[in-house]
Amino acid sequence: MSFGGSSSVATGAKRPFEYGRTHVVRPKGTHKATIVWLHGLGDNGASWSQLLETLPLPNVSYIQTCSVIKWICPTAPTRPVSVFGGFPSTAWFDVADLSEDAPDDVPGMDASAAHVANLLSTEPADIKLGVGGFSMGAATALYSATCFAHGKYGNGNQYPVNLSLAVGLSGWLPCARTLKNRIESSPEAAQKASSIPILLCHGKADDVVLYKHGERSADALKANGFSNVLFKSYNSLGHYTVPEEMDEVCKWFTANLELGTSSS
Repeated sequence: MSFGGSSSVATGAKRPFEYGRTHVVRPKGTHKATIVWLHGLGDNGASWSQLLETLPLPNVSYIQTCSVIKWICPTAPTRPVSVFGGFPSTAWFDVADLSEDAPDDVPGMDASAAHVANLLSTEPADIKLGVGGFSMGAATALYSATCFAHGKYGNGNQYPVNLSLAVGLSGWLPCARTLKNRIESSPEAAQKASSIPILLCHGKADDVVLYKHGERSADALKANGFSNVLFKSYNSLGHYTVPEEMDEVCKWFTANLELGTSSS
């Protein structure tokens, strides 16, 4: 695992915020894909990098699959967060409610989506690129996927990275109300939306981001041209992840990144 600082800043509605430390888990086998993985509200990149480095999966073929992935785990800026009454916390954007119904902090989401794209922009040309995350990190990953499809951020600037997939665990879809107009803006947007694979996983016992928000987010994506969406539910899962879920993520990576099961 290697560590590096980040000098990027997120420009929110009022003032810029500096991103925290980025943690990188380098592939143990041949490097075939790079995934930026985003933590949840109040967390940091270190916790997920430690999990991704030692995925507790029962089938060795999936461990081998994930060993050919380079994981980049950045840390969000510390900023006042409305859902915490303005108390500062690490957050990819400001949020008043953890659901797809929340008011959208488009400047904050644009800044974090641009930070993700910047982290991916220096990867080799033959490497497949993806973004995933948990909770608010999942929301940021899904927002990045919609920006990729639209070809633009919410502020109209061009989205520069060719994403191969997106994953969201225990999260929600921001800007769902404007998704239809963005995807219908061009034939290219509709084509990208239909082509990008998206995996959503959500626990039915989640009491932080309710299951219904994950389910509605999957439905909104499917209704607006994202035809390659897989939604997986877990009956007793709360707002956390379990080996069964991460096993599903790696199986899905195997199929959608065409990684195979061998490593060198």
